[in-house]
Amino acid sequence: MKYLVLLACCLVMACKSDKKYHREVKQVKTESNLVQDILEFQDGLNASFRNPESSPLPDRYRKDFNRLDFYEPDTTYIVKAKLERTPEAIPFLMKTTTNDHRNEVVYGIAHFELHGTPYQLEIYQSMDEPDEGFEDYLFLPFLDNTNGNETYGGGRYIDLTIPKGDLIVIDFNKAYNPYCVYNKKYSCPLVPRQNYLRTNVRAGVKDFVKE
Repeated sequence: MKYLVLLACCLVMACKSDKKYHREVKQVKTESNLVQDILEFQDGLNASFRNPESSPLPDRYRKDFNRLDFYEPDTTYIVKAKLERTPEAIPFLMKTTTNDHRNEVVYGIAHFELHGTPYQLEIYQSMDEPDEGFEDYLFLPFLDNTNGNETYGGGRYIDLTIPKGDLIVIDFNKAYNPYCVYNKKYSCPLVPRQNYLRTNVRAGVKDFVKE
């Protein structure tokens, strides 16, 4: 009798083990995948700057343009932030470089750690009717201690998409300059002072040097 009980226990354990080894496999991005993603972003941005139909560069700069000056890809600047949505936020007029204004609202506040230090940034959403395909677009402008030295003095931008949950990935390797850095005909939002990171963010696009 005890052998039957033992055999039954073994069968139960085998079934549990079988389920364990047949669970769904989740895809996890490796370090090389993340770096490749950053490099593809850089290639895409360079291509748009070379294209006369999409480039913000005046012809005198674009004709000799090769590539933008980027920091080396650094995956430590990819952070998972907790998104605190702010549905009661009041829309406001965000100033621009041309004294124009953009109708924006604080969609949420991103809370994250960068190199072990906690920070937070406001993430904005336009109150204007979005263009087709940009219904989920979010705007993250920020300042940091590299501005005016290694990067553009007025700060940089990151494009984001509304996440399904309460986590949002911010990749500072994808920080880019406002178009007015390259051409004064553009009107660019000024970065709100509350989005100043008191640290060096050595990732993304560096300042543009006109030769």
